[in-house]
Parts: sequence; C-alpha cells; structure tokens
Amino acid sequence: MKRILLGTLLALPFAISSFPSQASAAEIIVRPNVHRVAVVHKPVVVARFQRKLIRAHWETVKRGHKWVKVRVPARYVNVRV
Repeated sequence: MKRILLGTLLALPFAISSFPSQASAAEIIVRPNVHRVAVVHKPVVVARFQRKLIRAHWETVKRGHKWVKVRVPARYVNVRV
C-alpha cells in the first residue's frame, strides 16, 4: 500500500506539468512559410534508343581495316531513334 501511495505522489507533479496551460500556448508563435522557393519543372528529354543487330565487324588486315560481314559474332547496338 505504501508503494502505491508513494508512486502516485511521485507521478503527480509530472502529470500536472504535462498539461498545457494558457501561458505556454500563448508563447508559441506559428508563422506560415511565406518565402517559398519557386520550383520550375523542366520537361525531361528522354533519349529513346532502339536495339539494332550488327552482323559485321572491322578486321585488321595488312592494308588497314576491312569490314567483314559474318553471321555468328553478330551483336546488338543501341541506336538513337
């Protein structure tokens, strides 16, 4: 019984101080944010690509480079549309 009474006596000041009073409410000044930064949204340019199959490649020969058409080592390249 003494523990319950002692616990309520210790908790009573904290409970009373947690209630808002008129004086504490008068001290709070809320101002709306008047100076907002103007955000300009620019349209995003989307680069569109299309995958294209390249069936040839350059090979190095004695006199320079040669464009050789082959089917097996074909590869895909992104080409802007």
